[in-house]
Amino acid sequence: AHAKAWQTYNTHFRPTQNGKVSIVLGSHWVEPHRGQSKAATAALCQQSIEAVLGWFAEPIFGDGDYPVSLKTKHAALMPTFTPEEKLWVQRTADFFALSFGPDNIRLGQSLVHNGQRITPDLRSLLGWIKLEYGNPRILVAEGGWFSDASVGREDTVAIYLMKSFINQVLKAIKFDGVQVFGYSAWSLVDGFEWNYGYGIRRGLFYIDFNQPNRTRIPKTTAQYYKQIVTDNGFPSNETSIEVKAHFPCKFHWGVADSTLQVRFHPFSPQFSDSHVYSWNLTGDGSLRPIPGVKLNTRPAQCTDYLAIRSHLRLFASTGASHYRFALNWSLILPEGCRSSVNTEALRYYRCVLTELKKLNLQPMVIMYYPSHRAPYLGLPGPLHASGGWMSYSTVEAFQEYAALCYQELGTWVQNWITINEPNRIIDIYSNITERHQAAHNLLLAHAKAWRLHEREYFAEQRALVSLALHADWAKPANPFLESHTVAAERFLLFELGRFLDPLLGTINEKKKGKYPHEMRVYLEERAKVYGLPKSPLPRFTNNERQELKGALSFIALNHFTTRLVSPNPPTQDTLQKKPAPDHDCLTLLDPTWPSSSQGQAVVPWGLRKVLKWVNQRYGRTLPIIVTASGIDDQASVEDNLRRYYLRSYLQEALKAYQVDGVNLQGFYMWKLQDRHAPEFGLFTSTQDQSKAKASVALYREIIAHSGSYNSSSTQPCRFTEQQEKCPTCEWMFKNKPMVVFGGCLLITSAMLATLVVF
Repeated sequence: AHAKAWQTYNTHFRPTQNGKVSIVLGSHWVEPHRGQSKAATAALCQQSIEAVLGWFAEPIFGDGDYPVSLKTKHAALMPTFTPEEKLWVQRTADFFALSFGPDNIRLGQSLVHNGQRITPDLRSLLGWIKLEYGNPRILVAEGGWFSDASVGREDTVAIYLMKSFINQVLKAIKFDGVQVFGYSAWSLVDGFEWNYGYGIRRGLFYIDFNQPNRTRIPKTTAQYYKQIVTDNGFPSNETSIEVKAHFPCKFHWGVADSTLQVRFHPFSPQFSDSHVYSWNLTGDGSLRPIPGVKLNTRPAQCTDYLAIRSHLRLFASTGASHYRFALNWSLILPEGCRSSVNTEALRYYRCVLTELKKLNLQPMVIMYYPSHRAPYLGLPGPLHASGGWMSYSTVEAFQEYAALCYQELGTWVQNWITINEPNRIIDIYSNITERHQAAHNLLLAHAKAWRLHEREYFAEQRALVSLALHADWAKPANPFLESHTVAAERFLLFELGRFLDPLLGTINEKKKGKYPHEMRVYLEERAKVYGLPKSPLPRFTNNERQELKGALSFIALNHFTTRLVSPNPPTQDTLQKKPAPDHDCLTLLDPTWPSSSQGQAVVPWGLRKVLKWVNQRYGRTLPIIVTASGIDDQASVEDNLRRYYLRSYLQEALKAYQVDGVNLQGFYMWKLQDRHAPEFGLFTSTQDQSKAKASVALYREIIAHSGSYNSSSTQPCRFTEQQEKCPTCEWMFKNKPMVVFGGCLLITSAMLATLVVF
C-alpha cells in the first residue's frame, strides 16, 4: 500500500509539486548488558531490531525483501515478495521517518533476551540506521515521552527527557555524521493515549478534560521547546570562555584523603631488635639468633614505619604543596575520653607530620572524618552507645579530643578541620527533628573546639581552624517556575547556611549565632501546615551564641557536582502522616550532562556558582578553600574523564577568583590513591604498584603555572614563601652524615696542623 502511494506520487504529482514522501517507522533500541557484549548477544540485539524496524525498513531501504533473520525464524508465517514486488517496493521513500517514544520501548521489552537491555538511546538507533541503510536523510517524525496525568502543567521531568532526546539527535549529527534534518515533538496537545486512556499525558499543551471548553494551557515543556527552537539547539554557555590568569602565590595546591590508614606494619626492626643472627647455617636460608650475643638498641624512630615515606613520596610527586588527611578519633580515644589514649597512634601521626615537614610540605588535618565504612560512623563506641550526636555529652567529648590533638600534634599543623561534612552526617537521621538536633550539636562541637584553640593554643601555634561542608551547587530544575528558584535557594540555605550563618552572620544580617532567617521562617510555616506545636529547629542559648560568633578561620567547601532542585509539594497522604518538615526539596540530574560510572555529573560551572553564592552571602573577608573535589574514573592509567574534570573545574575556579572577586585560596584534588579498583585516585592501588595516572602530570603542570595548563604561560611565583627552596640547605639535609663526618675531619686536620706548627 505504501509503495503504491509512493509510486503514484512519483509518477503523477512529483513533477509539478516537487514534494517528498515517506513512511513513519517506530523502533526501540536494544544493546548487550555491560560486560556481556559477546558476538551471540550482539547478534540477538540485531535480530530484535530487525524484527521491528527492519521488518518494514529492509524492503524499502534495503534489498526489497524482509530481513533474513525474520524469514528464518518465522518461515511458515512470512509472506514472500515476487521479484517484481521487490523492485516495486525498494527505494519507495525519499527520507527515513522515525518514531521513537514510550510505545516503542514497551514493544521492545517483549523481545528482550538474557544479556540484553532496552534503553531510550535515540542516538544509537540513528547511528544504526545510518550504518544499516547507507546513511539516508532522517526525520525524527515523532519524539517524546509522557507524564502522569497528575503532573499537570509543571512537567519538569519531561523537560529533561525532551532535552535528552534532542541532545542525542544533535550528537548523532555532530559526532556520528548522521543526516538528521528535522525533529517533531509528540504531541501538540494532551489526548486519548490508547490503552492508557487519559491516565498519561504527552502534549505540550495541557487540557482539562473535565472543563467543557477544553482550554489549552501551555506546559513548561512547551516553553522549553520554544526556547530550543529559538536557539536552534543548545548554544555555548560562558563555560566555554577561557580566562587566562593565575591564582595567588600562597594558594593551597592540595591533595585530599580520607582517614589516614595507620600502618604499624611493615615495620623496620633493624635498630630495635637486640639479637645478632647467623644466616643459612643449616642450608635452609633461615636466620638464627646467636645465643648470648646482644646489641644495644635505640628508641623507635619514624623511619621504622616503612609505609609513611612511600606514601608521602607519592603525594610529593604530584607537585602539590598541601596534603589533607584525617585522624581516626575512635583509634586515638577508643573509650571516647582521655582515660585511655592510644599513644602509638599519636606517634604514628606525629611521624607523618614530621616527614611532611622534612619534605617542606604542609598538612591540613581533619579531627573527625565520619564514614559509613567505619563502625559507628567513626565515633568512639561508648559515645555512639550514649546517643552519638543526639547527646550533648558527645559535644563535650569532642572538645576534650580537640584539646589532645592541639597538644600532641599542633606544633606541626597550621590548618585544622574540626569536622568533615557535618551536613552529610545528619542525613543518617530519618527523623527530621533528630536531624536538626544533630546539626545543632555538631555546630556546638566545632565552636567549642575553635574557641579552645583561640583561648589556649593560638598565641603559640597560630593555626587556622574551620569545618568542611559538602557544597554541591543547586540549580532550579524547572527554569520557568518561580517555585523551583525558591526551592534551590532554600536547599542551599539548609545545606550551607544552616552551618555558616550561625558562625559568620551574613553581609545583610550581621547577627551571628542564629540560623538563617529564611530557614527559621520556612520551618515555622511548615510546622503550622503539618499541625505541629512548634518548629523542629533548636534554639541557641545566649552563651552558645557567643561561642559560635566568628568561630571560623576560613570557609572550607567540598564540591563535586551540581544538582537540579525542585520543590516536593506535600500530598494529602504526607499531611496525614505529619512528618516534621525539612527543606522539602527533590533532587535530580540532567541526563545530558556528562557523568562518571558512579553517576556523578560533570558540571564545571557549578563550582563557580557555589563560590560566588558563598562570596555574596558572607563577603570576602575570610578566605575560601575548596578542600575536596574530584571524580571517579574507571581508566587504570589514561584517566581522560578526570583530566577533563581537572582542567574545566580549575578554569571555573580561576574565573571565580579573577572575574567574580572570590577570595579563593586553595584547591584540593580528591584523592591520592585508589583503595582497590580504579576510582577517584590519582594513583592506582598498592596492589597495582601505585602507578601515576595521566591526571598527575596534568595537575603538576597546572600547579607549576599557578592555575594554567598552558605551558607557554608565565610563572608569576616560582615558590611561595612557605615553599622557598634553598638548594644548599637541601643538599646538607640529605647528606647529614657526610657533612658531620667532613666537619669532624676538618676539625681534626686543623688540630693536627696546629700541633705540627707548635
